[in-house]
Amino acid sequence: MIQIKFPDTSVRSYETGTTVIEIAKNISEGLARNVLSAIFNEKVVEASTPLFEDGKIELFTWNDNQGKSAFWHSSAHLLAQAILSLYPKAKLTIGPAIENGFYYDVDFGEHSITEKELKGIEKKFLEFARHKFEFKMRSVSKQEALDFYIKEENPYKIELIENLDDRTITFCDHADFTDLCRGGHIPHTGYIKAVKLLNVAGAYWRGDEKNKQLTRIYGISFPKKKELTEFLEMLEEAKKRDHRKMGKDLELFTFSQKVGQGLPLWLPKGTALRERLENFLKAAQKKAGYEQVISPHIGNKELYITSGHYDKYGEDSFQPIETPAEGETFLLKPMNCPHHCEIYKTRPWSYKELPKRYAEFGTVYRYEQSGELHGLTRVRGFTQDDAHIFCTPNQLDQEFKNVIDLVLYVFESLGFDNFKAQVSIRDTKKLKKYIGDPKNWEKAEQGIIDAAKEKKLDFVIEEGEAAFYGPKLDFMVKDALGRKWQLGTIQVDYNLPERFELTYKGSDNKLHRPIMIHRAPFGSLERFVAILLEHTAGNFPLWLSPIQVNLLTVSEKHEKYAQKVLKFLENNEIRASLDNRNETIGKKIRDSELSKVPFMLILGEKEAEVGNVSVRKHQEGDVGTLSTEVFVKKIKKEISGSISKFGN
Repeated sequence: MIQIKFPDTSVRSYETGTTVIEIAKNISEGLARNVLSAIFNEKVVEASTPLFEDGKIELFTWNDNQGKSAFWHSSAHLLAQAILSLYPKAKLTIGPAIENGFYYDVDFGEHSITEKELKGIEKKFLEFARHKFEFKMRSVSKQEALDFYIKEENPYKIELIENLDDRTITFCDHADFTDLCRGGHIPHTGYIKAVKLLNVAGAYWRGDEKNKQLTRIYGISFPKKKELTEFLEMLEEAKKRDHRKMGKDLELFTFSQKVGQGLPLWLPKGTALRERLENFLKAAQKKAGYEQVISPHIGNKELYITSGHYDKYGEDSFQPIETPAEGETFLLKPMNCPHHCEIYKTRPWSYKELPKRYAEFGTVYRYEQSGELHGLTRVRGFTQDDAHIFCTPNQLDQEFKNVIDLVLYVFESLGFDNFKAQVSIRDTKKLKKYIGDPKNWEKAEQGIIDAAKEKKLDFVIEEGEAAFYGPKLDFMVKDALGRKWQLGTIQVDYNLPERFELTYKGSDNKLHRPIMIHRAPFGSLERFVAILLEHTAGNFPLWLSPIQVNLLTVSEKHEKYAQKVLKFLENNEIRASLDNRNETIGKKIRDSELSKVPFMLILGEKEAEVGNVSVRKHQEGDVGTLSTEVFVKKIKKEISGSISKFGN
């Protein structure tokens, strides 16, 4: 008999060789019908895997991320099978599950797949799914694996296998299809009831622009047709909310090929929006004791060698800038933290003067491959709401919790109320990826976990997601469409103070190393604006809207009164615009609705006579007739109610 422990700490006995699915059946028939995958002793196993030793098991269904991952990973195999049946000369490369669905990168040779052909692949995919083919794993020797793909004339799989160790290679079979695979599948293809191949894109083999460009086919699948229908409806709504389209429609930002890919140009309305976000955070930071600093857009290469960033990210930076001076090399600034270390280092510090909190809206530059650029969410030049706190070990816990409070204030003020925190720690199997003393890492990781618990955050621990210099607390936000975004991050760093030899004099009159906290509630202004646009569908909170009130004249006779109202609003610091075009009032109202201006004031004969305004609210219609003074009071009250004051 073997002893199997479950997540609730209960233990049950089973005969040696009992499979995962049999264990699920022993618990309940309903669970057995829904189990998609499992982890046994921290290793992914199949539902059909027999167990021969004591251990801990976790069973996953469609409601778990791990269950979805197995479902989509299995779907990628099915997609590959469908592709090969229709395009026998195609060469398969890799096909992983991703956050929402899966993809497969394929070399179709001379043939260029079009969107129209996806329907035929979908049809073949579902035809195979209905056969309920079982996914079966088997171990093969390295030579067997190479022989198989030499026969298939697939250089991509051969390259992958050559980099694998013997006795670690496995194939997955279903029907007459075989693929190189590490495992993690649903029991059989019949679980897949609906599929949609979403789009075709280009992707370089192994992400290297020097390699051949492959065809990437993205897809998503579901255990119920209804779920696919709901997903496609969400997708249509997401298209309407695409920040690239809305940014153009609302005249917020643009891109220019002549300026360069991934380098956004902010238009006046977008610039004003950015400034309000900056001022909002600056006001909160000032209350929290931060000091603003400014660092240059370039830095000496030695700065980033000292910080360790050059070794880790040098390839992702722009090419070095050589000066006329021999041996002098600069880089476009890829991050702000090394500069802030040098600012701290300008003078000696006492423990009585700490913590020091330096904040900067610093623009940084990273060379993202052109195929990965996407509107404002993936750019080559972006502005981080960066800050670095230098503190003593005794101050670390409180400072970290203070930053959590600041992040939560930002989310609350901007309507992000659905989020989960993620404690990102080291990958214990790949410790060479990280720099610094393991003891400091352990202290930092435990400190973040303790702070998250104390602040009663809903959090998970994710191994392998830490920065190379320290663990972090990331905030994963769900937007109005249920999509997850990483917004806001707080990182604990013992390493940069060591590398830059930062010190402070302690109460014992000796020199000590400060601890550094990195934090950015927005992350980057570009990405934050993109997410905010899609979350709100461009209907920003009143305090943030580029134009808060649109004045619409019924005819040119009322322009004089409109100018008077406009001036009154501006004197009360309300952002207003006047539409005095020679158009019907109906057309002006429709245009104002499309511009997503929160309030419209209709100004006609009646309003001009008594000094009132007829108020319409965006998406709601007529609100009523008010005096200008009362309207201003209502607006100010709504603004102050929608943005609470930090620290009050």
